[in-house]
Amino acid sequence: MEVIRASVMGFCMGVRRAVEKAEQALADCRSSGGGEGRVCSLGPLIHNPTVLADLERRGLSVLSPDAASFGGLEGASVVIRAHGTTPQVTAALEQAGARVIDATCPKVHLSQKRVREWSGKGYDIVIAGDRNHGEVTSVSSFACAGSRVSVVQDEGEAEGLVAGESLPDKAVLIAQTTFSPSEFARISGVLREKIPGLVVFDSICSATMERQDALVELASKVDGIIVIGGKSSANTRRLYERAKSLVPLADLIEDASMIRRDFFSLSRIGITAGASTPEAVIRGVEEALRA
Repeated sequence: MEVIRASVMGFCMGVRRAVEKAEQALADCRSSGGGEGRVCSLGPLIHNPTVLADLERRGLSVLSPDAASFGGLEGASVVIRAHGTTPQVTAALEQAGARVIDATCPKVHLSQKRVREWSGKGYDIVIAGDRNHGEVTSVSSFACAGSRVSVVQDEGEAEGLVAGESLPDKAVLIAQTTFSPSEFARISGVLREKIPGLVVFDSICSATMERQDALVELASKVDGIIVIGGKSSANTRRLYERAKSLVPLADLIEDASMIRRDFFSLSRIGITAGASTPEAVIRGVEEALRA
């Protein structure tokens, strides 16, 4: 059996930065004998159960994003995950006495600034993404008071948006950083036809596109593909959906224990991983396949 890795896979810059900030906060807490208070992340730090379990063993607890739960945080360190959060939540954490460690991905920060800037100029804001995703909630919250913000998840929802009677004269389209590039192009095409003053920011992270491109290249060399990553990760799920369309056998697993038996009958197996998957988990899957 030959195991072939995708040329681009695993941790992206934003996720690696968030994990490193959490690890540093835990190290600082240990070095002070715990005197600096507990360390929390605002919601699950990343969409990977293996990493979360490891950080939990080392002392990281998960704090509900609900501001009503922000009691007892005096002296605690709270890490804002790569998706970012709302200005209101940040203010509530600081008011509760927490030390806020901002690990928001710089690319998400840029989208937040663009929403604030362009909504302040009177533009409607349209975000292409999953309306239940933390990043979309974060970015949309930066719109100025009274601004209209719409979230569209696919081409059909974009068509529904422009079919309404209150179509804006000018709007800004921004993408969730892990959104599908092809779906974003379709949404952009629909909105451009109906909104003459549309400004488009292709804010999809290059890491997302690089992993998709590497997956296509990998598919030409193998009989099946295993996608490694958390099943709640948006970019990992998109890798899996694309893999299913490219090879006869594809699966999404979180660790080596989930490898299906039918993969061991293949001559060449490709592996790729989402942006929240650490190298140790990837290596574990690769070693299990080779063994």
